[in-house]
Amino acid sequence: GTVVAWGDDSFGGGVPSGLTNVVAIAAGWWHSLALKSDGTVTAWGFNSGGQATVPSGLTNVVAIAGGEIYHSLALRADGTVVAWGDNTDGQTNVPAGLTNVVAIAGGGAHSLALKPDGTVVAWGYNAWGQTTVPPGLTNVVAISGGRLHSLALKSDGTVVAWGYNQHGETNVPAGLTNAVAIDGQSDYSLALRS
Repeated sequence: GTVVAWGDDSFGGGVPSGLTNVVAIAAGWWHSLALKSDGTVTAWGFNSGGQATVPSGLTNVVAIAGGEIYHSLALRADGTVVAWGDNTDGQTNVPAGLTNVVAIAGGGAHSLALKPDGTVVAWGYNAWGQTTVPPGLTNVVAISGGRLHSLALKSDGTVVAWGYNQHGETNVPAGLTNAVAIDGQSDYSLALRS
């Protein structure tokens, strides 16, 4: 339940002293998040937009996600989403009435939520269509946000990608099947096959 971190620590100050009982971790651009077994969140690192300032009273958290452009997300046990940090592009404006969420993901300046019916909700910066969920997208079991693109893993092991594509980040390889995990990064995407 302890955290080890390495690499550029220009803005971090290192892992907070005494941080234990951690059950999940997430990284933003220059900030880090830890979910503790008691459902609370600890954050540290660059805090220009308040992304490392956890909202007071945030409890019952079951999942966390870091956005690339200075925001953070938490999924509570009741299926609601809490977002904080920079909101220049609406990335922390959780859509009104969004409930029953089962997974969250942070993109560059956008955010994603997965509903139990396998549909995706997205909000925030959309200049490249990264929050315009493809019509008819269903049966999604996992989501991920890249800097300017979004990914969805379907229950049949296929991957759907949308948004910015200058570097081929949304060109899902032909014949990609049997995927069990996905991850979107700045200008590329990854899939893990079974």
